[in-house]
Amino acid sequence: MEIKFINHTPYNLKLKTFLEQQGISRRLLAKIKYDGGDLLVNGQSQTVRAILKQNDVIKIVLPPEKNRKHPMIPSYVPLDILYEDRDFLIVNKPARVASIPSLLHPNDSLINRVFGYYQIRGYQGILPHIVTRLDRDTSGIVLFAKHRYAHALMDAQLRERRVQKVYLAILSGQVNFETKEITAPIARCNDSTMKREVNENGQFAWTTLTVTQRLQTATLCSIKLHTGRTHQIRVHCAYLGYPLIGDGLYGGLDKMPLQRQGLHCHSLTFYHPFQKQWVNFLSPLPEDMNNFLQQNN
Repeated sequence: MEIKFINHTPYNLKLKTFLEQQGISRRLLAKIKYDGGDLLVNGQSQTVRAILKQNDVIKIVLPPEKNRKHPMIPSYVPLDILYEDRDFLIVNKPARVASIPSLLHPNDSLINRVFGYYQIRGYQGILPHIVTRLDRDTSGIVLFAKHRYAHALMDAQLRERRVQKVYLAILSGQVNFETKEITAPIARCNDSTMKREVNENGQFAWTTLTVTQRLQTATLCSIKLHTGRTHQIRVHCAYLGYPLIGDGLYGGLDKMPLQRQGLHCHSLTFYHPFQKQWVNFLSPLPEDMNNFLQQNN
């Protein structure tokens, strides 16, 4: 895979400096140098010490990615693809599918399915790079990068809180607010490797909730994450006294026809670093959450 740049700087500078300005790390440069990639300036191979002039054309040739020491197993379950281009793949994850392989779900996580999709499409030399993850029982939008460079650029946006995710959640009970800001730190519970809690010694966590629809015994809220802590929405809603419907880990009751936590990643917005523009993607509520709303309206 090739990534092309043009040097618009009106003065001479080192290729290494230019690449650093594009967010290309030393680690990726080492991969390019030693694993079969290349750096081209006006079509000629160069080292990072090369001096660039204005309007020089730079291409980085990314080396093919190899399957890991513990090879990834492809799954050929079809994907619900919302968007795809050279650099990114955006899919709509169903509930009850893990985002990444685990001891309990080693062969049919979303990553396994994306890897199988790559094989079906005949993509060569790329592996799935998951950028945003969802809990197994949460549905909705998941972003994958198609190469290391795209992944690194999106990781930087995540650290800078430029990636905007909006969820739709069904909370237990009638909430006593229209909009609520929560800034309550979250930490792992001492007696659990999975469960989290609000704890003054935890990491800063910021969530905004807005009521979308009031039901008989529940409330549909639009929720914006400003930070990305594990189980953040689930923990903050339980902390307020309104755990998600179906979220047994945090005190939410099971209510038919919803047999999992009522949480869906509805919207994803980020700056596309290669198209140089903001992009937004939407995923409508899945059938099980829609059915719950209709039966409890």
